[in-house]
Amino acid sequence: MSDLIDMLVGEDLPQLRDNRPQARDNAQKSFEALLEPVNPGTFSFGERYAVATYVAGLHQFAPAVDLYQDLLLDDAPTTLANAVSDAIDEGLSAGPYGTYREPGLESESEPGGSVRNDAAKLGERLAAAFDYAHLLVFHPRDSRPEVLGRLSGAGWSADDTVTLAQLVSFLAFQLRVAYGLRTLKGEDIQVKAPRLSIPEAKWELSNNGFEISTYEELNRPEAFVNHSLGWKPWVPPVAKADLTEEQLDSLIQPERADMPYFRLLARDPAALKARTLTDLDIFFNTDGEGLGRAERELGATVTSRYNGCVYCASVHAGRAQEESGRADDVNALLASIDSDLGSDQWNVIRDAARALSSTPAAFNQGCITKLRGVGFSDLQIVDLINSVAFFNWANRLMLSLGEPEVPKRFL
Repeated sequence: MSDLIDMLVGEDLPQLRDNRPQARDNAQKSFEALLEPVNPGTFSFGERYAVATYVAGLHQFAPAVDLYQDLLLDDAPTTLANAVSDAIDEGLSAGPYGTYREPGLESESEPGGSVRNDAAKLGERLAAAFDYAHLLVFHPRDSRPEVLGRLSGAGWSADDTVTLAQLVSFLAFQLRVAYGLRTLKGEDIQVKAPRLSIPEAKWELSNNGFEISTYEELNRPEAFVNHSLGWKPWVPPVAKADLTEEQLDSLIQPERADMPYFRLLARDPAALKARTLTDLDIFFNTDGEGLGRAERELGATVTSRYNGCVYCASVHAGRAQEESGRADDVNALLASIDSDLGSDQWNVIRDAARALSSTPAAFNQGCITKLRGVGFSDLQIVDLINSVAFFNWANRLMLSLGEPEVPKRFL
C-alpha cells in the first residue's frame, strides 16, 4: 500500500518528509505491522480496522475515518461499520482530562468519566477494546491496572493487549503527523466537541485473558520530577531467557533486553522494531538544518507534561536540560505547563505542542504563523510535529501498560 501518511496529507508537502527517511519508512512499517500483519492471529483484521476507524473518528479527522472505514467494509459486514459509527457519535469528547495517580498533582486532576460501549452491537471483545481505546484517546492519565481488567475479562490475551495498545497509540501519532502536515501546507482544520459529562465507569481486575500485576508496596512519585524513574509493568513482559531471535532483533539495542518495558513491547516484535526506528530518526537525525535536539526534547517534555505522563516527562526533561543547559526553564515547565519558559521560541514550541496534543487537535494556522514568526523553517516545523506526535504514542503506552517507580537513591 502507498504511504498512509502521504495519502492522508495529500499533494505538495510529503517531500519534506524525505529528510527523515527512517521515520517515514518505519511509520509506514508500523501501519503494516499493526493493521496488515502477515499473521493477525487472534486479533483479527476486522477488529483492527474497527479500532482504527473508531480512533480516527474520535479524533474527528475525516480523511482517516474514510480510509479506515473503507478497509473495515472490505473485511466486515455493514452492520459492524454502522455500529462503529454509532460508537463514534456517542463517544466524541475533548481531552486530555483525567485524574492523576500522583498526590502532588491532585489540584490538576480533571475527572471526566469513562465510556462503556454497547456489547450487544459490537460484541464483548470489541466493546472492551473500544472502552480502552476511548480512555487512551481522551484521558490516558486515568489508566490503572483495573482498566486492563476490562480487556482481560473480555478474553484479550497479553500479546493482543500489547498490540491493541500499540495500535491505538500509533494512531495517536499517525493522525497528528497527518493533521500537522495538512496544517503546515495551508489548511486550517477546526473541529471541536464538548467534553462528555459521564460518570466514572467501574473497572475491575480480571485474570481471564492474562495475569495483571499490581504493586501494593511501590515507591511512587508524588509529582513530575527531573530525575530518572523506574517503570513497573502491569502486563507480564517476555522473560529475558525466553526472547526469540525476532524479539531480540526488535529491541535494536541489545541492552534493552534488561528493561521490562521493551520486553513487554517485544510481544509484538514487528511493531516494536518499526516504532523504535521511527523514534531514533525523529529525535536524533538532525540532517538538513532541522530542529535542534534541545527543541525536540522540549516538544517531548511538553507533550508528556500535558498528557500527564510522569515517567516520560522525567526522561525527556533531563534530555532537554542536557541539550540546552536551561535547567531553570525545564524545571519551570515541570512545575506548571503555563510557566514562562525563558524565550519566545520555547514558549511558542510549548503552545504548539499543547495544541497538537489536544484531542481533537487544536493545531491551526495561528500556530504555524507563530512558529515561523520566531524563526522556525518548514523543515524544523516538520521535526516538531514529528516529535510531539511521537510522544502522543509513547505517553499512551507508558501510561496504560504500567506505572513509574522512584529508585531508592532518590528517596
